Amino acid sequence: MKVGGYEVPEDLYYSREHEWVRVEGKLARVGVTDYAQKRLGDVVYVELPEVGRRVEQASETKSKAMELGALESIKAVVAIYAPLSGVVEDVNQALRDRPELVNTDPYGEGWVCLVEASNLETELKNLMSASAYAEFLKGLK
Repeated sequence: MKVGGYEVPEDLYYSREHEWVRVEGKLARVGVTDYAQKRLGDVVYVELPEVGRRVEQASETKSKAMELGALESIKAVVAIYAPLSGVVEDVNQALRDRPELVNTDPYGEGWVCLVEASNLETELKNLMSASAYAEFLKGLK
């Protein structure tokens, strides 16, 4: 679906920090949304997480999720937050040489990492569906 000029695929889960999650068996593929990449502008560098690194989703006791990495554009540097808890199993090495994939294909070739989620079913409930994320976007300026 399209919301305010932004693509919001219906088969994904979304965080309030504009990361997306695609469940692939026990793994969760993570990237940044179309909204995030358009707001940031041309991505010139992607700081990827380390494979094997343990990450945590935000919780009631921890207001912010753990940083996975960062995106750098001409305009700004922004953090990529862990939408789920678990261990980073793989990273998108293509982003090292072609960070612009985040802009050209945020839901495909521009993915950031794969996380083996430690509490997938429970933590997915803390993320938004596509329709909930679309409503969330409508409230942003």
